[in-house]
Amino acid sequence: METYTAMRHFADIWGLLAMAAFFVGVVVFTLRPGSKQTAKEAADIPLKDD
Repeated sequence: METYTAMRHFADIWGLLAMAAFFVGVVVFTLRPGSKQTAKEAADIPLKDD
């Protein structure tokens, strides 16, 4: 098997799985319990008076 074909096959399978796992991780991180308060605090930073 050619090197290019083998690497392409590897990237097709494992690259897709890695991107899917990253996406699921970001969604879970965003929707985790307690993230609403953290996001609210971060959103209010520009509005705080010094």
